[in-house]
Amino acid sequence: VQLQASGGGSVQPGGSLRLSCTTSGWPLDRFAIGWFRQAPGKEREGVSVISSDDDSTYYADSVKGRFTISRDKPKNTVYLQMASLKPEDTAVYFCATALYGTARLDQDFGIWGPGTLVTVSS
Repeated sequence: VQLQASGGGSVQPGGSLRLSCTTSGWPLDRFAIGWFRQAPGKEREGVSVISSDDDSTYYADSVKGRFTISRDKPKNTVYLQMASLKPEDTAVYFCATALYGTARLDQDFGIWGPGTLVTVSS
């Protein structure tokens, strides 16, 4: 079982990026997918989550109104569209799964993938 986050890169403040979370060989639609990030010298922070049943969503206050999480079932991919990026969004972003999970960031996410680096700088 492998989970892969991709789409990171360098962008100027105010710019946008779209992160993707996907797997090979098993379907994501039974899982809640959470996005987390960890900036240098800081603890890991929950960013957003999409539930397994009805695709309900939740966002941390720090990204609400700027980030959008969505699920593309035919492509077996969950996206995190990030807009109006700020320097404080700079971090390694990870996606993780919670089997039959809900739209909560404090549930048990059992499988984590390697992260993708997002750098917001002028």
